[in-house]
Amino acid sequence: MEQRYATSPEHVPGMDSDELRRRYLVQGLFVADDVNAVYTHHDRVVLLGAKPVTGPVALPTFPEIRSEFFFEHREAGIVNVGGIGTVTVDGTAYRLEHASCLYVGRGAVDVTFGSENPTGEAGPARFYVVSAPAHTAYPTTLVEAGAGNVRELGDALTSNRRTLNQYIHENGVRSCQVVMGVTTLHPGSMWNTMPAHTHDRRMEAYLYFDLPPEARVVHLMGEPSETRHLVVANEEATISPSWSVHSGVGSASYSFVWAMAGENQSFDDMDGFAITEMR
Repeated sequence: MEQRYATSPEHVPGMDSDELRRRYLVQGLFVADDVNAVYTHHDRVVLLGAKPVTGPVALPTFPEIRSEFFFEHREAGIVNVGGIGTVTVDGTAYRLEHASCLYVGRGAVDVTFGSENPTGEAGPARFYVVSAPAHTAYPTTLVEAGAGNVRELGDALTSNRRTLNQYIHENGVRSCQVVMGVTTLHPGSMWNTMPAHTHDRRMEAYLYFDLPPEARVVHLMGEPSETRHLVVANEEATISPSWSVHSGVGSASYSFVWAMAGENQSFDDMDGFAITEMR
């Protein structure tokens, strides 16, 4: 488990591209038959990737979280960004198709990840996990792709027409902190989350997926008056501190998993910034 300590906006002006990427870009989450993890001290969120290829992969207990088992004091949202797979939680198997979501509540002990057809056209399952501390237990719940609360946002005229699926949220699958969903850009739309915004009460992480290998997303971050950018490839994640805007534009169509944790679970609790206000 890699650890990344929290940063403040005062740090950003002095960072070059390499440091920005070291602190806020998460690469290499999905390694065959392994589980990789990054612990960010922004709201103590853990980002994990699991890619079962030759057989099931068990979720380990990382010494950095000082627990008997991973979910002893935590909860998580899981989205499958690969081929069909299965997450088995304490003996109960949940089948996740591409872009489906599973919430796992506090107290789950044995969690394993498996692929249904790792050599098929879609390849092995690739499970993206976002975990936060939890004060109580809510039931493990599966939401099929597209079956959450669907919101149509944006406009084709501004190249940001998108479908947003809310899976784990205050009026959907219950959780302590984690809020999670998937957004898919419509054909011809490339901008996500425009106008950009902050929510100083929650951190957020994006995982970009379904992006062609030759394409990239230019992800904007930083304070509105001092923006920076990260050039992001397929199945790479960005860490967005509560003080940072988050928005991006791709060179091809894509989807992304968004996940938040922090002070509240109100999706619309955000402070927007018009592009004319940004520098």
